[in-house]
Amino acid sequence: MMRIAIDMDEVLADPIYKFIQLYNRDYGVPLDLILEPGNEIYQHVPEHAKDKWFDYINEEGFFRDLKPLDGSIEAVKKLQEKYDVYIVSAAMEFRNSLVDKYDWLAEHFPFITWRNIMFCGDKIVDVDVMIDDRAKNFVGFNGRKLLFTSPHNLLLTDYERVNNWQEVLDKLL
Repeated sequence: MMRIAIDMDEVLADPIYKFIQLYNRDYGVPLDLILEPGNEIYQHVPEHAKDKWFDYINEEGFFRDLKPLDGSIEAVKKLQEKYDVYIVSAAMEFRNSLVDKYDWLAEHFPFITWRNIMFCGDKIVDVDVMIDDRAKNFVGFNGRKLLFTSPHNLLLTDYERVNNWQEVLDKLL
């Protein structure tokens, strides 16, 4: 059976929406902020606040209440009927994210067992398909690479792109 690795942030969960909410609360950045292609969120906030994202992302609970991306829960359920699905996240990068991400998955994706959750640093996995928003995670990966669209990767053209979960299903089912 084919194995699929699925990233969490900006693929299953929406940290950008939360960043915008927090910047709005603290700095008056509008909630309708539109990120320019190729840019990260910190490039669209006032200069004096551009490094605040690092404080936010390191706060306990930041990853716990993220909104699931539209269609992600239903799509992963469908993929799981045909494939071995693994959630692979660089949860070691931010100290408090490990427990937050585990609890978030338990709430939103309870059908993914603990055996199919991989929290890591580098995403060195032996799977057939990887779905990720960060091209850096494809370096050294020999399987099929599906780049999940996010503002920061809109200028990349070297990868097979998926813009939403319906497109993932169209390509894999």
